[in-house]
Amino acid sequence: MNDEPSILPPLVVQAQKAAANAGFAMSCTNRTGALLRTLAASKPGGRILELGTGAGVGAAWLLSGMTTNSQLVTIETDRAVADLARGVIGPDPRLTLSITDADSWLDDYTGSGFDMVFVDCRAGKFRRRDDLLEYLLPGGIYIGDDLLPQPTWPVGQQTRVGRFLAEIPTQSGLRVALLNWDSGLVIGTRTGQR
Repeated sequence: MNDEPSILPPLVVQAQKAAANAGFAMSCTNRTGALLRTLAASKPGGRILELGTGAGVGAAWLLSGMTTNSQLVTIETDRAVADLARGVIGPDPRLTLSITDADSWLDDYTGSGFDMVFVDCRAGKFRRRDDLLEYLLPGGIYIGDDLLPQPTWPVGQQTRVGRFLAEIPTQSGLRVALLNWDSGLVIGTRTGQR
């Protein structure tokens, strides 16, 4: 079986081209993106959070799975990269793109909970996971990628990932599956218990 998506949503193709033209090499893969689209489709009318917009490829995959009454809040700390993403995905009325670091966003956020979170940065994965999970509704999906060695990893990332992989299976209120697939994924579901 070939698990590489055979058809890419047009918005994803646009975001990938923009990322490639800008030399941005940290976008999610097509296989992870197809999974994001599928999970987003499981939350009709849902509220989805992405920490780490990057060039907008992951957000484009999420938007391609969302219903017309769903909402995506995506957070990016790098203004130039966020502007790149905004140029492709920004016109979508379901989208709110905030240019701030994820830690500051977690400090300041007081809104409604989320049905799904995609964590593609350090905050919410390697630190402040408990803070993020306070906003994940029961039955909500937590997903993180890049848990297998990547050429874009900074110094010290292997140590962070190793610690995360040891901790996440015992995370209170979360049922977790670790997937040795694609870039290395974690998928969890929020239980009603904390």
